[in-house]
Amino acid sequence: MSNINIEEIVKQVLANMSGTSVKASAPVSGGAIPSTAHVAMLVEKERFEIKEYPMPVVGDDDILVRVEGCGVCGTDAHEFKRDPFGLIPVALGHEGTGEIVKMGKNVQKDSAGKPLKVGDKVVTCMIFKDNPDITMFDLNKQNVGGADVYGLLPDDDIHLNGWFADYILVRKGSTVFNVSDLDLDSRILIEPCAVLIHAVERAKTTGILRFNSRVVVQGCGPIGLICIAVLRTMGIENIVAVDGENKRLEFAKRMGATKSVNFKDHKGIEALAEGVKNAFGGYLADFAFQCTGSPVAHANIYKFIRNGGGLCELGFFINGGDASINPHFDICAKEITTVGSWVYTLRDYATTFDFLKRAKGIGLPMADLITHKYPLEEINEALKTNLAMQGLKIAIVNK
Repeated sequence: MSNINIEEIVKQVLANMSGTSVKASAPVSGGAIPSTAHVAMLVEKERFEIKEYPMPVVGDDDILVRVEGCGVCGTDAHEFKRDPFGLIPVALGHEGTGEIVKMGKNVQKDSAGKPLKVGDKVVTCMIFKDNPDITMFDLNKQNVGGADVYGLLPDDDIHLNGWFADYILVRKGSTVFNVSDLDLDSRILIEPCAVLIHAVERAKTTGILRFNSRVVVQGCGPIGLICIAVLRTMGIENIVAVDGENKRLEFAKRMGATKSVNFKDHKGIEALAEGVKNAFGGYLADFAFQCTGSPVAHANIYKFIRNGGGLCELGFFINGGDASINPHFDICAKEITTVGSWVYTLRDYATTFDFLKRAKGIGLPMADLITHKYPLEEINEALKTNLAMQGLKIAIVNK
């Protein structure tokens, strides 16, 4: 045994004990797999450290993926700032994608039945374990809210549990999709886009959302902007965007909104509702999507909707507090049909791939949603940029 081999073994043992804080290095190219991987580990509130761990053994049902990029989600920002899930230390990142570099002998197809091989580009959805109620073709029985997700797993002896890393180990029981026909920016956007595919599918169950519907979208962060894009690819053209930032409202028009309303230009909900009505040429909306996490915004949106209209509430991915509404005036007297939406189903995830192709085909600027790209070693700056609401979608991209 050479000195080099001995040094490598010692390095792996020490790293496995607690993880070594290191500066991230570029993954080995040309098909070679390095002996260690780098993970951005959230070690305390508002502080990631880049840890180096031994490359895990790839089991017969596992897939080793070299991470190419991962979007920063609002959930990541909440965990970074407050640790509401009590996961620290944790490897975050669930909007990731990368290239298969090694596969177990039992892995042959993805979750949609598409063949898999080394070199394919993939994304993961959820880890279902032994839950038979959630299946690929379960149309509307159960979303994936009860399943596990890479990027929100407790730390373990593998450590490669989130996409904020240069490698991730996809294990047995996981869902994985071959998305080699999509570019990197599109792949980074798959997870948030699936949220909106699911929301629009939920909205369609009301029977109110149609081609000629007047639709208001409240909140023009990444979620609201993608909502507008999904509606536009469906052929819905009469869309009014509501937000408090003019830059976001301008981007909303690029995504397909016909008119915009800045709530800061209106004093009080009645004036704001009148502004929305004027944007629709004197009519209230047939359908509304509430895409903020603000209880006040939820309370307001009923005023934008006509009698007999519909509402999809999808803004509350965590507990944002209580909203005050008047059930008589806001719901009963107007006979509003309301649906909630949270996360997605597997079918929605697969549908998202076609949505992204369609959006690109009609010229929607989906890639422009990613306004900031940071290398892994600058992940603390990336999360702070997200919390400061600078730009739109923030992403970690490995060179």
